[in-house]
Amino acid sequence: MNAANQPSVSAFDRAMIQRCLTLARQALGRTAPNPMVGAVVVSNGQIVGEGFHPKAGDPHAEVFALREAGDRAKGATVYVSLEPCNHHGRTPPCSDALVDAGVAKVVVGTVDPNPKVGGGGVKRLQDAGIEVVVGVEEEDCRRLNEAFFHRILCHRPFGILKYAMTLDGKIASTTGHSAWVTGTEARSEVHHLRSVCDAVIVGGNTVRCDNPRLTSHDTESRNPLRVVMTRTLDLPTQARLWDVSEAPTLVVTEKGVKPEVQRQLRDRGVEVVEAIDVTPDKVLQLLFDRDATSVLWECGGTLAARAIADGAVQKVLAFVAPKIVGGTDAPTPVGNLGIEKMSEALTLERTRWYSVGRDFVMEGYLPKPSFSS
Repeated sequence: MNAANQPSVSAFDRAMIQRCLTLARQALGRTAPNPMVGAVVVSNGQIVGEGFHPKAGDPHAEVFALREAGDRAKGATVYVSLEPCNHHGRTPPCSDALVDAGVAKVVVGTVDPNPKVGGGGVKRLQDAGIEVVVGVEEEDCRRLNEAFFHRILCHRPFGILKYAMTLDGKIASTTGHSAWVTGTEARSEVHHLRSVCDAVIVGGNTVRCDNPRLTSHDTESRNPLRVVMTRTLDLPTQARLWDVSEAPTLVVTEKGVKPEVQRQLRDRGVEVVEAIDVTPDKVLQLLFDRDATSVLWECGGTLAARAIADGAVQKVLAFVAPKIVGGTDAPTPVGNLGIEKMSEALTLERTRWYSVGRDFVMEGYLPKPSFSS
């Protein structure tokens, strides 16, 4: 349903859905595997209740908004960024709560892709005689929950490949030195990005060469699960990732590799999982089973290429510094993809450029494969 063709959609309606999105963003990085949702109750042109979904297991946005509105919800219009649920999960159906509250109208940003909902919430409201408008500010609503939509439709977490490179496409010098390619503002942007992702993934070479922390660097922000993929377990005995007081670390390696190293890591509180195949696809399946919605690939070029080839990357964030280092052997962000002609190059879609301090960021999406059931 296209809101642009609905005469009942007003500038006020759009403003209220944007308010829902602002509320929903307060839970960035905290709702997995659930979506971020905001809700607003309006009576006689005035906001009388607001709410957002804080985390899985807690009440949904509509419930908080209806609680705040109280009796004023009767006959009111409720705005919600995502279709109200119509099934029993960890919490009761929100569509029932809206019906019980006696609201007159519900304006929905976008339909929920979850087959347990998928229009069922809208139908429940309509069957109860409530007027429903769907598709207001839909593009923004879908973008906010792009990771949730991907998880539901593809049964994998949404993958973001992030890298920082010089103007001539290098992520380090010929000696491997890489601190720092970008400036402090860009690095702060990455720290925030980590705080809203459920996991950040690197390979063993990144641990050996960079000794990263992979945290948000902010005591007030959430830290992601730090994941190391390594077939050989050729890892340093001392590394920042082995300090799990700040954030948990998971090492995924091949079955039976270096039992003594595995024991040493486990003794330090690092989780070690043995797998038959240590591939991006297998690791994403593992993280999907742990309710991850979004993952951040901060790996080197070899693993980045494999992640792209495995379909584990949907979005690319390339931080470009106005620097030139040269060097034919200096590492680049993405390794060999087997592309021999420029016509075969992967062309990003929905791209945009923006500046962060002295650096620039190119954001874009890899072409979407057909969704499989």
